[in-house]
Amino acid sequence: MEEVDRSRAFVKDVKRLVIKVGTAVVTRNDGRIALGRLGALCEQLKELNSQGYEIILVSSGAVGLGRQRLRYRKLVNSSFADLQKPQVELDGKACAAVGQNCLMALYDTLFSQLDVSSAQLLVTDSDFRDRDFRKQLSETMKSLLSLKVIPIFNENDAVSTRRAPYEDSSGIFWDNDSLAALLALELKADLLILLSDVDGLYSGPPSDPRSKLIHTYIKEKHQTEITFGDKSRVGRGGMTAKVKAAVNAAYAGIPVVITSGFAAGNIFKVLQGQRIGTLFHQDAHLWAPVKEIDARGMAVAARESSRRLQAMTSEERKKILLDVADALETNVKLINIENEADVSEAQQAGYEKSLISRLALKPGKITSLAKSIRVLANMEDPIGRVLKKTELADGLVLEKTSSPLGVLLIVFESRPEALVQIASLAIRSGNGLLLKGGKEAKRSNAILHKIITEAIPESVGGKLIGLVTSREEIPDLLKHDDVIDLVIPRGSNKLVSQVKNSTKIPVLGHADGICHVYIDKSANMDMAKRIVLDAKIDYPAACNAMETLLVHNDLKSTTAFYDLVVELRIAGVTLYGGPRAGALLRIPEAHSFHHEYSSMACTVEFVDDVHAAIGHIHEHGSAHTDCIIAEDQEVVDAFLGQVDSAAIFHNASPRFCDGARFGLGAEVGISTSRIHARGPVGVEGLLTTRWILRGNGQIVDGDKGITYTHKDLPVEP
Repeated sequence: MEEVDRSRAFVKDVKRLVIKVGTAVVTRNDGRIALGRLGALCEQLKELNSQGYEIILVSSGAVGLGRQRLRYRKLVNSSFADLQKPQVELDGKACAAVGQNCLMALYDTLFSQLDVSSAQLLVTDSDFRDRDFRKQLSETMKSLLSLKVIPIFNENDAVSTRRAPYEDSSGIFWDNDSLAALLALELKADLLILLSDVDGLYSGPPSDPRSKLIHTYIKEKHQTEITFGDKSRVGRGGMTAKVKAAVNAAYAGIPVVITSGFAAGNIFKVLQGQRIGTLFHQDAHLWAPVKEIDARGMAVAARESSRRLQAMTSEERKKILLDVADALETNVKLINIENEADVSEAQQAGYEKSLISRLALKPGKITSLAKSIRVLANMEDPIGRVLKKTELADGLVLEKTSSPLGVLLIVFESRPEALVQIASLAIRSGNGLLLKGGKEAKRSNAILHKIITEAIPESVGGKLIGLVTSREEIPDLLKHDDVIDLVIPRGSNKLVSQVKNSTKIPVLGHADGICHVYIDKSANMDMAKRIVLDAKIDYPAACNAMETLLVHNDLKSTTAFYDLVVELRIAGVTLYGGPRAGALLRIPEAHSFHHEYSSMACTVEFVDDVHAAIGHIHEHGSAHTDCIIAEDQEVVDAFLGQVDSAAIFHNASPRFCDGARFGLGAEVGISTSRIHARGPVGVEGLLTTRWILRGNGQIVDGDKGITYTHKDLPVEP
């Protein structure tokens, strides 16, 4: 089954549609009627008619049918001598007159068999210059469509006054493709479908195996890149005419799909939102990157741009970040419009509340992100810092310096704010970046990416940050360990596991955020109440929110503990219990201790002491962030020293585990890995090291004649 494309969500509002069928669809290669295809088309239209759609059909084919019939009659009536003479091309207007009669007789027969009424309307270019005609046309259509009649339009070529009916492209319309576009606008259609003899618009001639089907036409990108093949074998303009008509209609507000009239059921598939044919839409530029290159090409382009970025001065890199921050605040209204559209579609699609919460950019979020970017810009330049300096021998000095990793691939779900954070960190650290966001945030990600890359100077290039728009490109990207240096998946356990199992590229990240808060018997219970409530309700969908509350067994019968339970319930938190807490508190038993709710719910369990708490965390946790609330220093030291997590807190909410709150400016994610970076990953986590050796002609020569000193030298600030 074809993939349902989110960019085709507009089909849910379609009621009135114009369908144009070309001559190549109506007729066979020999010029005779393609009865099977035409019958299948009529059956589709009958079904749509019965479903309440208002159908307006524009049908070519009259000239071709008329020519075929007149040639046959001429052949029958010709003598042998006549056949020896040079054959004169038949008059096109005569062909049109004869063929229109044949075509409508055929439509009437087919629709009658399906118990559908049809009507013929022949129009010319000059008709539409008359305002009264256009008004009457609208009224007639309203009447016919209310009676469930399918009107069938065709240009009246038999009486057309155009100088050359099959070549002259002047006037209000110049062929049936442009007529269909004109009718779609004039009659306020919701969708225009142009049926062709190919699957849609290709990047080159469809017969060329190198040509690729373009699923979404973007005028800014494709109008200079497409190479058209030959025109239709029987029609006037072929794909060139269709594209011109489609662009005109789309940019006037009518979505257009060019697809094959040969494949059965394609009209149904378009209306189901399936990704077939080529879509033309006025918002298409928001759904795809301006330049379409393959996965490897994106990575190579990002690396080349990153090297230009690294060659800049610290102040120049700083200015880029400040420009990005300004651009985000300038475009906050546009960003919110696109984000609200994503949220609305997610709600209509029935996504979980936790995902919708992560998807929404809350009021003031863009301002907050811009502030974080400015903090990042004003931090010490991380690139090229001397970390260690050693004299190896007299006049031979070795420096260990910080260096960008290279090209990062970040796969993230839901949160569009992550795109901003990651992009700003990549710029500050001098790395190239490829981003793949969740499909539910497609519009938000597209506009954020556009704003950020437009703020990057041409001397670096917007390809520094590539936006991967197709899920199918990820497996391909994960193969390119020679041009991508690190993958950071941010999302569900399933996503992280899939990425880890699909690549040889190093992977940094965490699969789950199962964070614990342990309340020791020595805890200040007023403090415990504040921390626990914050840990759960401040942002339940966050990966650093509390998922399990562990309580010292001695507290289970205390008033302070029961007050905490009541406060959680009042706040709307659903409680699930372990074997010990479930029975006492009379709450449902948790199906697993290793569970990330990401919502207003958590697990509660009693433990005997701090060592039991540590054991529970090691067995059921995810090594993300774990917290102890206690006043007994010995207990605190045991917890902080023995819990093997990326972040361990004492008397503080786990919600503090965040790159911005740690003063990192932003974070690319939180890592539970034990290699390279751990915890919130900021700029330093996106750097590696290089060794720079400065000498004055030294050679090894079997280490003869050189005395190693290995003396540490002071590093200049």
